[in-house]
Amino acid sequence: MDIRFDGRAVLVSGGAQGIGRAICVAFRDSGARVHVVDRDPRVEEAAREMGITAHVADLTDQAAAAAVVQDVVAQEGCLDVLALAAGGPLGFSGLSLAEITDENWDRIMDANVKCGLWLSQAAAPVMARAGWGRIVLISSGAAMRASRTGLHAYTAAKHAVIGLTRQLSVGLGRQGITVNSVAPGLILSGPDARNQWDGYSEEKKAQLLSGLSTGRLSRAEDIAHATLFLASEQAASITGQVLAVDGGRI
Repeated sequence: MDIRFDGRAVLVSGGAQGIGRAICVAFRDSGARVHVVDRDPRVEEAAREMGITAHVADLTDQAAAAAVVQDVVAQEGCLDVLALAAGGPLGFSGLSLAEITDENWDRIMDANVKCGLWLSQAAAPVMARAGWGRIVLISSGAAMRASRTGLHAYTAAKHAVIGLTRQLSVGLGRQGITVNSVAPGLILSGPDARNQWDGYSEEKKAQLLSGLSTGRLSRAEDIAHATLFLASEQAASITGQVLAVDGGRI
């Protein structure tokens, strides 16, 4: 199956590092004109290295997210694909129930849910006018079970991403827009995941690997490949679905 995006304009959120960056590279290599947005100013250097276009914005702000979409459309004349990878535990892994506050709960929920919501809201009318669009939200294995991070807000947020995926798919399907989610397992592509893995004993690591059908952790590139498939012409009849890419967690 040859999946190409020649002539397509793609916007990837959370692409300064990790899974988001791998998604940017995969779309670029498949012929797309790729834009990446992140609140981290280092995204500009990352974009130069990848040969794509960067935008710096706080996507938890509705107006800022809309402005990014408007900027992409002004440059490209269209926006065909949204790949929404912004989010994560934000360094709060292991936060206990007793340590939850309004502030840390809202930070995690906003970063993992609002970013995708506001970008989807802004991009949907553009895609609807074209009669074609793809939205792929990166959720997590924590969207389907308790999270290994032990972080209540993160687990709740990723469950919310799945709910958002399914509701968007119902509202946008007749306009030619599919909406799906990729749910990664533990991927050692960012500092939170790396610190989590490094904190395990060798016995714990072996136990986790034995619980995967593949016997190995998935890579950021595995998530990128799944994202490209769901964004492709070949996946035109797939919407409202969650694709687990976790090595076959038993």
